[in-house]
Amino acid sequence: MPAVMIQGTGSDVGKSLLVAGLCRAARRRGLSVAPFKPQNMSNNAAVTADGGEIGRAQALQARAAGLEPMTDMNPVLLKPESDQGSQVIVQGRRVGTLRARDWFERKPSLMAPVLESFGRLTAAHDLVIVEGAGSPAEVNLRRGDIANMGFARAANVPVVLAGDIDRGGVIAQIVGTQAVIDPEDAAMVAGFLVNKFRGDVRLFDEGYRLIEDRTGWRGYGVVPFFPQAALLPAEDALDLGRPTGQGALTVAWLAFSRVANFDDLDPLKQEPGLTVVMVRPGQPIPAEAGLVILPGTKSTRGDLAFLRAQGWDVDLLAHHRRGGRVLGICGGYQMLGRTVADPQGLEGEPGATEGLGLLDVTTVMHPDKRLTRVEGRHVASGEPLSGYEIHIGATDGPDCARPFAEVDGRPEGAGSPDGRVTGSYLHGMFGSDRFRAAFLRSLGARTSDLAYDARVETVLDSLADHLEAHLDVTGLLALAR
Repeated sequence: MPAVMIQGTGSDVGKSLLVAGLCRAARRRGLSVAPFKPQNMSNNAAVTADGGEIGRAQALQARAAGLEPMTDMNPVLLKPESDQGSQVIVQGRRVGTLRARDWFERKPSLMAPVLESFGRLTAAHDLVIVEGAGSPAEVNLRRGDIANMGFARAANVPVVLAGDIDRGGVIAQIVGTQAVIDPEDAAMVAGFLVNKFRGDVRLFDEGYRLIEDRTGWRGYGVVPFFPQAALLPAEDALDLGRPTGQGALTVAWLAFSRVANFDDLDPLKQEPGLTVVMVRPGQPIPAEAGLVILPGTKSTRGDLAFLRAQGWDVDLLAHHRRGGRVLGICGGYQMLGRTVADPQGLEGEPGATEGLGLLDVTTVMHPDKRLTRVEGRHVASGEPLSGYEIHIGATDGPDCARPFAEVDGRPEGAGSPDGRVTGSYLHGMFGSDRFRAAFLRSLGARTSDLAYDARVETVLDSLADHLEAHLDVTGLLALAR
């Protein structure tokens, strides 16, 4: 198979960005290249051109490769709904919710669709660059594995192991991985690379040689820390944790326990006229906030209870009384209504939960999941916007007579009579530059000339340049067979 796989010594070692950068580098060399991740776990999903959903990191990698995201690029996606269970998406479609123990019994049967999707990609492209999940050193999870060495051996794909020196102990990460994995798994590893180095790379020469000597694996280079990564769409909500900007308008967004599809925040955190603050559990909503955003969530009723446990319901009412603005997106929109009902128990125990009552709407969950890309216009400003919907549940009520947007010829969302509380099912809308500028001006914020999509493209090019300068990209891509 014309493929190579990047596995990591752990989570968050930079696998996703390495694959994105390599996809862009391969594309610039004239290759038709596609990304692939057999199994991902993320509530940050993207709607694909073929009407399914995949991890947002794979959507960014597809963009780096010059492709539309497709469900085959991430055939198995787990979306955590609780500490014990996750929604399971197979080739873009929800097949149910499984508890952890049930997942491990079901997992081996998913190798077939994984290899089916991989086969279609390899047949259609010159090269497929595969991203692993977590670490192959988690040998307690090896049985039935479809994400790392289980996949690599089934598809006969060579592996390059990436270690993260920024977190420390990278020699032990790489040498230790070889020590604990099965020898037949270790035979799949063609080499290693070291990621996120800060300072003078020459200071690591001895450690680099030690890894080569101890493992017998070839080193493909040391990648210095890439600060521009912060300008790319975040894969993990933790990546958005630090306040960004020093603008006059403070935008606070609530860090729900099951926050989902938080890419809405990516363009906002790059606006110089804003200070974007993630409100963590146990923290109050800042009194100086001009706008509070309730983002998407994988469990609307569960995160309503979580919100109240933090005292954020009291803070929101006080914020509204002071004249502040509130925007709910997807699950956050559902929370703003009078009730959220889940009669079939799709997100937990069947029942209904009282909402925040800031919008006169009600939501009823139903099993039909809406997955679609949309184009439309913002009603208040008339500016065009684009985005996507990815939700279960339908929302209706008197405040829907004041829609947030018009999309595909229909009204969408709702607004309060005073205009200070709005809700919408549209994710990704702040990537639309003209709409974003108009929306922020309505809040009194200073706007910029940020062209968000163009900036993402520029950073992807810079990432490819960065890898070309510090890795043996030619040798790494030559591993594909």
